[in-house]
Amino acid sequence: MVEQRFGCTACGKCCYGRVPLTVDDALAHAGRFPLAMVWTPVRQASRSFDLTGRLGITLKLRDRKTAAVLIAPTAYIPPTFPCPALSPDNLCTIHEHKPLRCRTMPFYPYREERDQLDLLIPRKGWVCDVSETAPVVYRDKEVLDRADFDAERAALLAQAPALRTYAEALLNQDATLLDHLTRAARNPAAGHVILNFSSFLRANRHYDLVSFAKSQHPVLIEFERRTAGEASLAERNKYYKCWAGELEWFANR
Repeated sequence: MVEQRFGCTACGKCCYGRVPLTVDDALAHAGRFPLAMVWTPVRQASRSFDLTGRLGITLKLRDRKTAAVLIAPTAYIPPTFPCPALSPDNLCTIHEHKPLRCRTMPFYPYREERDQLDLLIPRKGWVCDVSETAPVVYRDKEVLDRADFDAERAALLAQAPALRTYAEALLNQDATLLDHLTRAARNPAAGHVILNFSSFLRANRHYDLVSFAKSQHPVLIEFERRTAGEASLAERNKYYKCWAGELEWFANR
C-alpha cells in the first residue's frame, strides 16, 4: 500500500504566479486577477494526453503530429508576484470565496487521479507538512478527501464544450495560431500560447463583455504599472498593456 501524508501550514508559498481557473472563477474574480487564456499543447505520448483532449481540443499540428491542447482561463500573475488576495501574514483574504483551483491544491484534476503522487512532495522553499502527524490524503493512487477534486474536475468537464467551440473558431479565423501551437509543442519547457481572455468572451456571445471589461480593465492597468521598467517582465507588461487597450472602449461604455 502506497500512501502520502500532506497538510497545509498556510505558508503562502504556493500563492505566487499564475493560476489556472475555471471560466466561472475567472469571471467571478475579473476585478482581482489579470486574466489570460493559456493554450498548452500536449504530445500524444504524454501521460495526460487523453484527459487533456477531453478538457480541451485534439488537433493535428503543422508537423502532422497529434496534440491535445489544454485551454485554461488563467490568473496571469508574474511568478514573483503574490496572489492579490494574499494578506501580509500569508492568509487568504477571500478564503470563503476562493477559486476551485485553490481549494483543490495540491491535487490537480487536469491530470489523471493515478498521477498525483509527485504533487504532494513540497517544492523547494515550501513548508507543507508531510510528517507522520499530517493526515493521509492519497492512498493507492486515489484521492481520499475528494470533494474539491471532484468538484473541480466536474467544472472542467462541464466547460469543455464552450472552450472547444472557442478554440475551433479561433483556429479557423487565425491560421498563425496553429503555427504558434506547433512551435510550443516542440519546446515543452516554455510550451504555451498566451491570448487575451476577452478572445474567449468574443467567441461566446452570451457573456457580457462590457461588465467584464469594467472589472478587468483597471486590473490590467494596475499590473501594467507594476511591471513597467522590469526587464524580466517586459513581455508580461506588453501583454497587460495590449489587453487593457483592447478592453478600453468597452470599459468606458
